[in-house]
Amino acid sequence: MQREGSALTGLKVVFVKELEDYTGSVRMLILIALILLTAVASLYGAAQTIRSVVGEDPFLLLSLFSISKEPIPSFASFLGFLVPLVGIALGFDVVNAEFQKRTLGRILSQPIYRDALLFGKLLGALAALGIVLLALWLLVIGSAMLFLGIPPSGEQVARAISFYLVTLFYGAIWFVLAMLFSVLFRQPATSALVSISLWLLVTVFWPMIVGVLVRAFGGLSPLDLVRLQQGLARLSPNTLFGEAALVLLNPSTRNLGPVVFTQLEGAVMGAPLPFGQSLLLIWPHLTALAAAVILIFSLAYVRFQRQEIRA
Repeated sequence: MQREGSALTGLKVVFVKELEDYTGSVRMLILIALILLTAVASLYGAAQTIRSVVGEDPFLLLSLFSISKEPIPSFASFLGFLVPLVGIALGFDVVNAEFQKRTLGRILSQPIYRDALLFGKLLGALAALGIVLLALWLLVIGSAMLFLGIPPSGEQVARAISFYLVTLFYGAIWFVLAMLFSVLFRQPATSALVSISLWLLVTVFWPMIVGVLVRAFGGLSPLDLVRLQQGLARLSPNTLFGEAALVLLNPSTRNLGPVVFTQLEGAVMGAPLPFGQSLLLIWPHLTALAAAVILIFSLAYVRFQRQEIRA
């Protein structure tokens, strides 16, 4: 019982310390400024585009997330590009920096256990990322009321909150991945380089690799080829995030795979899908994102527990 209480106390101390470091660091301020500038630009372009359809579209708040105006991409596209970089920037030196400063042994000599240290760093980073994303979501809702002059409906708020949680899980994947490399490599530069390389592989090269692999199975039927391509593409968290964002921000999206005739009922008239049905459609995506966070963090946890740390 004494160990359990000490572990909880250590977790709280590490969490508060990490959250303070993240919110007050120059690195975090630069990332916030970058995300804020891109968000304001995309929101302004979207607002200018949808002003002409006020009163015609019942999901105008969601349009602020998804509509783009050339040459500025949509807000959701910016998030898909920037959130992984934020997660990597927060996690690439979360452990090995302690080795470099020779402070890890002194930290663990206190009544703070290794599991509390790692969980505290994870929760602190997720809290910092969650605060930044929450501020952006409030900015979107405020922009909707300012530019459009109408309050959002309950379903729009529910979809926006769901998209917020999906984005948070998406950023958590890249943070725990950078944390894993921070545990595996003692040099922060090495872990940062490996993390960025993996992000480039998933973002830029994985669609090309999927195309090559699909062409290698030319003997399959067209339907099987489409399913194989989708299955391989969904190994990337970028694809999972993009499809989940598509379903949540565009209620008219009724299917993400090959469409059969019975699924076209209601789609011809453009009837939006109810919020509960949209959640059921992306439930595998949400499960996969959460499972990836747990799996990668577990690998980092096991490796960190087995490392030799000297005071």
